[in-house]
Amino acid sequence: QVQLVESGGGLVQAGGSLRLSCAASGRTFSNYNMGWFRQAPGKERVFVAGMRSGGITFQSDSVKGRFTISRDNARNTLYLQMNSLKPEDTAVYYCAAACFTPHETLPSSYDYWGQGTQVTVSS
Repeated sequence: QVQLVESGGGLVQAGGSLRLSCAASGRTFSNYNMGWFRQAPGKERVFVAGMRSGGITFQSDSVKGRFTISRDNARNTLYLQMNSLKPEDTAVYYCAAACFTPHETLPSSYDYWGQGTQVTVSS
């Protein structure tokens, strides 16, 4: 079992920045592939960014160049630095973990999820 707890969400104006954190506990964090997803009201949960246990990162086209995923294995923490935020980035953001992710951009590939943190970007 892995427990994930997100933090760092909030209300920010368009163009601003936020850094989300995801604290993991329960198993060896460094062994897990990690992902950030988001879900806007009435919409499906969608992939934002991912980072494999080996360090390779990838982002969705909608956030490329604005969001950066990183991890600190010594602190068992995953981060999402979000810059140049837009109103369309408003959503609940979730972190997720899995040892094996056959389709890294699909929520179904991940075994463990946090409770989510709300990000609201005002125009």
